[in-house]
Amino acid sequence: METNLVLEGFKFMGLGMGTVFVFLIIMILVMQAMAAIIDRFFPEPQVAEITNSVSKDNKKIIAAITAAVKYHREG
Repeated sequence: METNLVLEGFKFMGLGMGTVFVFLIIMILVMQAMAAIIDRFFPEPQVAEITNSVSKDNKKIIAAITAAVKYHREG
């Protein structure tokens, strides 16, 4: 019984590459499903809500940044 080692090598290479390909496809599908579930149960806040909260605390943020810059420059 004679075996062709090159042919056997190609078979194993195809099996290995096929296994990796199938795993990557399954991983992509699972990640897409996970993203859909997260978007459904934890939606991102609307832009209006974000801008309203930023405008309320804007003066406090400016004061904090100014104090930090002043502290940094004075050492």
